[in-house]
Amino acid sequence: MPSIIGLLEQQEHAARRRVDGLREEADRIQAELAVAEEEWQEWVIARRRVDTVLAPDGAAEAGVQDAAGPQEADGQRASRDAARPKSQVPVWRAGMASSVLSVDYQRILHAAADRARLGQEPLTCQEMAAVFGMDVVPARVEALRSKAKRLVARGWLAEPTPGRFTLAPGVAGPGDGP
Repeated sequence: MPSIIGLLEQQEHAARRRVDGLREEADRIQAELAVAEEEWQEWVIARRRVDTVLAPDGAAEAGVQDAAGPQEADGQRASRDAARPKSQVPVWRAGMASSVLSVDYQRILHAAADRARLGQEPLTCQEMAAVFGMDVVPARVEALRSKAKRLVARGWLAEPTPGRFTLAPGVAGPGDGP
């Protein structure tokens, strides 16, 4: 017959496994949510721009507010077609300073620039999370990966091998140029 302590340990171990599994699932869902929210914001911005271009002055405003949600209707009526300051990643072109990017994107560029200056391998998202003092959990890593991929798509970073990021040719790191 098993001891009471042994039975309690089995129950505790089973509960710990369940908690760990649920935490992993929560991290995965959180990462998916972050990516979906960014995608949704891009579609909202695209809708605003299309409405602005296609509609005569003022006619698109009502449709834009419906698509963007209640927070848009309150505070941003006057600048309905303007994104939040520095919320978008512009396509990089020669002479463009990293100051046009939001702080999060500048931090990623800075970390990649530091790695390049030191002659080290390109940066992984796990390494970025550690450098930024974040918990290296799937949700944080995937959020960084999404931002790094956006910087790659816009020409700020290069991804020489999958999952490893470095400055794109010609891009100066923060504080290194224009």
